[in-house]
Formats: sequence, C-alpha cells, structure tokens
Amino acid sequence: MIRAIELRHLRTLSALRDTGSLVEAAERVCLTQSALSHQLKDLEDRLGTSLFVRKTRPVRFTPAGRRLIELADRVLPEFQAAERDLTRLTGGRAGRLYMAIECHSCFDWLLPAIERFRDDWPEVELDLSSAFGFAPLPALARGDLDLVITSDPIALQRVVYEPLFRYEAVLIVAPDHPLAARDHVLPADLAAETLITYPVERDRLDVLTRFLDPAGVEPAQIRQAELTPMMVQLVASGRGVACLPNWAVTEHVARRFVVPLSLGPNGLWPTLHAALREEQLEEAYVGAFVEAARHTCFARLVGVKPAEAAARASRA
Repeated sequence: MIRAIELRHLRTLSALRDTGSLVEAAERVCLTQSALSHQLKDLEDRLGTSLFVRKTRPVRFTPAGRRLIELADRVLPEFQAAERDLTRLTGGRAGRLYMAIECHSCFDWLLPAIERFRDDWPEVELDLSSAFGFAPLPALARGDLDLVITSDPIALQRVVYEPLFRYEAVLIVAPDHPLAARDHVLPADLAAETLITYPVERDRLDVLTRFLDPAGVEPAQIRQAELTPMMVQLVASGRGVACLPNWAVTEHVARRFVVPLSLGPNGLWPTLHAALREEQLEEAYVGAFVEAARHTCFARLVGVKPAEAAARASRA
C-alpha cells in the first residue's frame, strides 16, 4: 500500500490543505482541475479509502487524508532541503572541508583566513583541529581529513601539495647571548646550546633534519615547549635557543625580546603547503580556500616569499 503513495500525491494534498479548494490547489501544482481530481481519485482507489469530503469549503479531510497530510508535512521539507543541498553540491557551492594543521605557529594567520573564506562560502561545512596528537597526512589520504597545513610533505598516493609561501626558519637568542652579534650561525655553534623545540617528532624539525644532522652536530640538550610565546619567553630569559618561523617572531624581535639569526650564510627557507587529495582540486571551494589562505598570509605576515613554481605539487 505504501508504494501507492508518490511524492506528487503529497504535494497535491498539501496544496489542497493550504488553499482549501480544488481550483486553487490545481493552480499551485500546475495541473488542470480535471487532472488534479483524477490524480486524487486514482490515489483513493489505490488506497481503498476516501481522503477528503467532496463539495466542502474549505476542504475537510478524512482521517486517512489527515494522516497523509502529516506525512507530507514531514517529508516535503526534507525533500526540498535535499534538493537545495544537491543543487549547491553539484554547483560547487557546498561541501566539506575538515582540516588539520601541523604548524604550531599557524593559528595567527589561519583563523583570519578561515573567517575570510566563510564570508564567501557560508554553505561549506568547515572544521579545524590541531594535528599534534596524530598523523594527519595518512588521515588525509584515507579521506578522514580534507586539507592539512604542513611544511613536511611526504609522498602519498593521490595526495598533492599546494604551496602557500616560503619563510625563513630563524634561530632566536636572547639579546645578551654571545651569538647575538652575529648575522648567522653555523651548526657547530649549537653544539653547546639547549635547543627549545615544539613537542613533535625529531624528523619534523627542520633545524635538526636540514641544518644540524647533515653536519653531524647534536645540541647539548633538547627541551620542549607547547606554545610559541612560551618558547620566546624561555629564550629571552637565557634558558636556551629556538628555531621558529621568521613571521612568528616579528613582534618579539621588534620589542628586542629576542634576536633572530639565519641558519647558515644563506638561511634556511622551508615551504608551507596545503595538502589535498587529487580529486579535491576539482572542487571550487577548495581552490578558493587555498587562495584565501595565500592572500591572508601575504597580507598579514612579514618576511614570507612566494613559493617556487617547481614546488606546486608533489605526489607519489
């Protein structure tokens, strides 16, 4: 019996209830009065019961008719919402963007980028989490995440890396530190130092993997701190040195809390990427977020540079 009920029947009954007459209901659902009457009679024949009392105004429904009206009131709004969502999805205006960040210092520019993006794409479901307690890039490849902000790309099948910007990783020291008068340091200069780092795996620390390890140098001690302001405070009080993005310490340098030094005569310049799955590149809102992130970075951050064209994508 349920199969006898079609969506068009629910729409017709809802229109009849709202207008109170066959003539006005027919106009609402774009049928002739004759076609609407035939449709309702056909449904009553299928169900084996009448749905409303003829020749009453407004229309008076039978218990069976009222039950179908209740069904229409639940089903039709859900169906219309689904139609709208599908239209947005196929039109590229809606979707999901679950992201994680591996960069401890990125919240300062990422949150304004998210606000900018939400203003233009309010129908995209967006969520953000830190990636400090799990491996986000494999989660991205599995489909659990949609975007990862990282400076440590690894080759994964179907994962691409869209570069956002290049930045200099600088060593910060206290103003009265013996190295403070230098413009750059060499690996051997850190052999007697306490290096303060974020609590991440060693292979994600550029100062180790790209500066000290190739020279075979190990710092005297490694100490960890969760937050950038905490690291700056420890350095300023003479408890160690730290390697941070140049843009993350601009304010502290301007206030003479710390002094920045290049790592090597040419400096160390990592690239920050937005990691995505290949198929996401076709989604308009994903490209829009990457562009919003780039725009925000260059508008707000001091000392960053455009990424090299050769670094635009890396895949397995």
